[in-house]
Amino acid sequence: MTTVVVVGSGIAGLTAALHAHEAGADVTVVTKGALADTNTRWAQGGIAAVTSPGDSVDAHAADTLRAGAGLADDAAVHVLVSAGPDRIDELVRRGVAFDRTADGDLARGLEAAHGMPRVLHAGGDATGAEIQGALGTAVRAAGIEVREHAALRDLLVVDGHVAGVTLVVDGATTELRADAVVLATGGAGQLYAHTTNPAGATGDGIAAAIRAGAAVADLEFVQFHPTALAVGEPFLVSEAVRGDGAVLVDDDGRRFAFDAHPDGELAPRDVVARANARAMAAQDGRPVRLDATALGTERLAARFPTIDAAVRARGLDWSRAPIPVTPAAHYLMGGVVTDLDGRTTIPGLYAVGETARTGVHGANRLASNSLLEGAVFGARAGDAAGRPVSDGWPVVPAVGLPAPEPVAPSADAPPFSRETLQQLLWDAAGLIRDGDGLDRAAGILAAWRAAGAPSSLEDDNLLLVAAHVVDAARARTGSVGAHFRSDAPATAAAGRTSAASISSPSEALAC
Repeated sequence: MTTVVVVGSGIAGLTAALHAHEAGADVTVVTKGALADTNTRWAQGGIAAVTSPGDSVDAHAADTLRAGAGLADDAAVHVLVSAGPDRIDELVRRGVAFDRTADGDLARGLEAAHGMPRVLHAGGDATGAEIQGALGTAVRAAGIEVREHAALRDLLVVDGHVAGVTLVVDGATTELRADAVVLATGGAGQLYAHTTNPAGATGDGIAAAIRAGAAVADLEFVQFHPTALAVGEPFLVSEAVRGDGAVLVDDDGRRFAFDAHPDGELAPRDVVARANARAMAAQDGRPVRLDATALGTERLAARFPTIDAAVRARGLDWSRAPIPVTPAAHYLMGGVVTDLDGRTTIPGLYAVGETARTGVHGANRLASNSLLEGAVFGARAGDAAGRPVSDGWPVVPAVGLPAPEPVAPSADAPPFSRETLQQLLWDAAGLIRDGDGLDRAAGILAAWRAAGAPSSLEDDNLLLVAAHVVDAARARTGSVGAHFRSDAPATAAAGRTSAASISSPSEALAC
């Protein structure tokens, strides 16, 4: 029997685990926190999919490609959107109670850069929590072994093939052998001083893959969400609020987003986030405001109960006055390079969800495509990992831009701390970058790495991923999508990274 270890327990990991189990594999899920401690649980807006007669796979694909700023891969996008309806049906079968209209139809919301309402939600703005709960219950019911509070230290690689993982449990290191490993550890939002991600988003799977020699790509593409609450701890205010009619205003009450894009508040996320940053700079750094007063008390409480509670817990009444918001790091479009079945450049190793670079997001992710990616590619990777490898491992090209020239370690680097690292990335590789700032950051990161690993595994992972993010941003000398360089603001993308060559000929035909 094939043995599979899935590292991570969000929508991508649990979907992969269930599919591998149903394919006949012996599956173990490991996660460094509790089973429900995932980015998925915090997802508010919903999951995008074609579920209405007036919508189409072609329309969803067009919106996804447009948001990706020319760098999303056509084949991967087609797989994503065409499989969407089936994955929604699967989630419903597994117990996800999506919100419905009075006549029993699925309720669909509109979000930025979508041509029509196609975003399904559950519990108003608790979609991720509903999905997390249902999949967690399904995994337990299937009898899949779950090891909680087991942190990934590294991948075991024997004769060029993944053979399992090493874990840290209660401070001790242990091995868990397997025929296949699926990395589903999420992204690396904790690289930044301001983020919507939970504390566990420290790039663990990406870092372990890099140490094992797997290819990564597109790490320069970090999506910054335009609207995190600027009072108290950062808290995401879903794009669905703007889709429902809320608007962004500056200190003078002016809707400034239309200065950046004809779609205003519903332009692609990278555009709106930079518009917010410019408006904040023009008013001495004070947050801009999200005006949802037109929605009214009842609508806000019913449609966005989680956000409503968080806003009011901070002493704000957003039904009566606009609330302060600011951009924050939200999602990593790049990651471990995979084919359309989640296979990486190392035989036996799969990556899914935010850990993976499938090519579906290009330079900028379309709103609510992240949960969909986890469901679609988690299923494909689980199906593949659960089957014995009989025909060998396909060649997965290491796509991406050539590495930039190395930078000498900085002689005046400040002492390392996570907070210093996060501020460095926010300043140098955040919403707006330039060559000088990126080179300086690369020198500081090189000095920290030369001085020895930080004291914690998570900080070591963050430092390694930070170096790759900065080098990727240095390599892409033009601006595109979420990667905006003030020293080349109108330059076309410096080379297209393509996943079209990743799929085998049979997969390409199947798309």
